[in-house]
Amino acid sequence: MNARVLRIELRRSVAPWAGAVVLTPALAFLYLVPGSWWTGTAAWTAQWTSMALWTRSLLFYLWPLAVGLGALQGLRDHRAKMTELLTSTPRPARHRAATLAGATAITLTSAFALLVAVGGVQVIAHTGYTHLGWLPISLVGALALVAGAVLGMGAGRALPSVLTPPALTMGAFVFTALMQMSFGRTETTTDTGVPSTEPNRVSLLSPAVQEVRDALVTLSASVHIGQTIWLLALAVTGFALLVAATPRARLIALTPVVAGAALALLVLPSDPRRMYVVDEAAAEPVCDGPVCVTRTQQARLAEVAGPGKEALRLLRGALGSQAPLSVRENASVPPQGSTPRWSPETVLFDFDDDIVASAKGEQLTWALIAEGMAPGCSPVGWSSFGGDQFAQTVAVAWVLGEIQPLPASWSAGMRREADAAIRPVWKELESLPRAQQLSRIEAMRAAALSCEGDAFDALKGGGSR
Repeated sequence: MNARVLRIELRRSVAPWAGAVVLTPALAFLYLVPGSWWTGTAAWTAQWTSMALWTRSLLFYLWPLAVGLGALQGLRDHRAKMTELLTSTPRPARHRAATLAGATAITLTSAFALLVAVGGVQVIAHTGYTHLGWLPISLVGALALVAGAVLGMGAGRALPSVLTPPALTMGAFVFTALMQMSFGRTETTTDTGVPSTEPNRVSLLSPAVQEVRDALVTLSASVHIGQTIWLLALAVTGFALLVAATPRARLIALTPVVAGAALALLVLPSDPRRMYVVDEAAAEPVCDGPVCVTRTQQARLAEVAGPGKEALRLLRGALGSQAPLSVRENASVPPQGSTPRWSPETVLFDFDDDIVASAKGEQLTWALIAEGMAPGCSPVGWSSFGGDQFAQTVAVAWVLGEIQPLPASWSAGMRREADAAIRPVWKELESLPRAQQLSRIEAMRAAALSCEGDAFDALKGGGSR
């Protein structure tokens, strides 16, 4: 590819606009639109993998734009009425196509790289865990934009109509939407009997990824390989359409995309648990005695170690030999809607838990006691307010000897409701002989740890759900 011709192409084509259209809306969306990408341990500036996945999720609408802009670029010769003139020149068509595609590829890749760099600079300031496992996610994202633009160019050259760019843009958007909402989802039922959906292998043909819910989740290697095969096939088909001069050649140009789809579907995993997987290196524990966090949160170990050890001491004094022996950040990532699993020997917590997220010092000790005494049983991914939280508050009061407000983000009305439900149960429990108190506490813990009973009802002396 001639460098001088490429520079001219960059100055006079829509290629620079393609980069601007990718970068500007993406940054505006991430910074101006509030959402789950702003907060928590999976925020887009919190960890490298989360940043890569959140920027990939933007391809839901960036990829259709790249396809449409590519189609607009592919119409240039037709609009200028130069098609016959260019075909009569001795310069091979593939050279002209390479220059046209190369200019757009450079600007789109640069724009996406700059978007990743903006996030990466902030990630460096927020985490001490550095790795390269996020890089394939971003590289495949850049490849998706290039492949979409080249495919659009080929389609624009093959179908030289003013309606081609908007039609392709809308078609690409419908494709990504269907992959996210229906064709790419399989209906299932959680172990609690709640209807749900999970991604299937067809959804992985979309360049976008689903919403990031956990900082420990990443894409598996087979997903990277399968998506790369598919996107390369799209790019080859687009380039073949760019150089094709006859209807027969254009028909043959569709062969790579068909073969690529078939091969990619053979490589892509069919089990959702092999699509989005736990990053074992990120989930590796980093410990200070009996208190451990995952490697992604190693910078926060110092703030958790003291309150964690104090919580274990208080639990040991209250429960004796039945007390938990360690405090650990929960490194498991169960399916959405499933029932949590708890251990009586370990206090498992999550930095995104409502009562842990904003807790510091003494309040963090109370939160960890609550998690050790009566961990919540709401299905994974659900939020709740009621019996589980009321049981935790009474349990903490029993350990400390007085009611302490949990550091939860409850409104004033919710706190009044909680206080009205909690105080009568606490007063009744406090008035009982020690043996009866222990009996109710043990019943509460059994219900909470197994998620097969009502922990708050057990504190009242009642039965299971």
